[in-house]
Amino acid sequence: MIFLNPHSISFPDPESTHSESGLLAVGGDLSPERIYFAYQLGLFPWFNPGEEILWWCPDPRFVLFPQDLKISKSMRKILRDDVFTFTENKCFRKVLEECKNTFRKDQDGTWLSDELIDSFVVLHESGIAKSIEVWQNEKLVGGFYGVQIGNVFCGESMFAKVSNASKAGFIQFIKKNDNLDLIDCQVHSEHLESLGATMIPKADYLKILKRNNES
Repeated sequence: MIFLNPHSISFPDPESTHSESGLLAVGGDLSPERIYFAYQLGLFPWFNPGEEILWWCPDPRFVLFPQDLKISKSMRKILRDDVFTFTENKCFRKVLEECKNTFRKDQDGTWLSDELIDSFVVLHESGIAKSIEVWQNEKLVGGFYGVQIGNVFCGESMFAKVSNASKAGFIQFIKKNDNLDLIDCQVHSEHLESLGATMIPKADYLKILKRNNES
């Protein structure tokens, strides 16, 4: 594990650095430039309030290939019946604030600090980060956000205020963006596994990411 200099934007090479936990670096800062550089290398920040900034690149990596998307009969009916409506980039900061304030089982607090939200907003204004919003009766009931690198979408966090809202938004996003190479889901969750996400070796993920950085 490497301790980063907050005055120099650099990271250990995730291809040659091994960590059983996936934790590759500590420290640095949360500037938009560093965050974007991290995603281009395959790293992402994830830490608890009051901790040092932690940068991760897990092996294996949890991803979803669009062609492997699984849609249950019940979800097909929800989408067919237009239970929800969907927008993109309509209220980016609001989506992040909702993700920050969503209660999550077995978690104390959230890793989304105000500083981190401000940096993601800058990336959004630069066209790098995007949000997907889910609406019901003109109320925001779900959504998620992430960073786009070529045809790789690095999903970050999602929220739902009513049942199936975030799942419907995720499915709609993938159906609309079936040209994506993959969606990076980072670490395992049963919610995303039910939609078709799977584990792949870190090396395979980094190859796909590198190809998109060069395109």
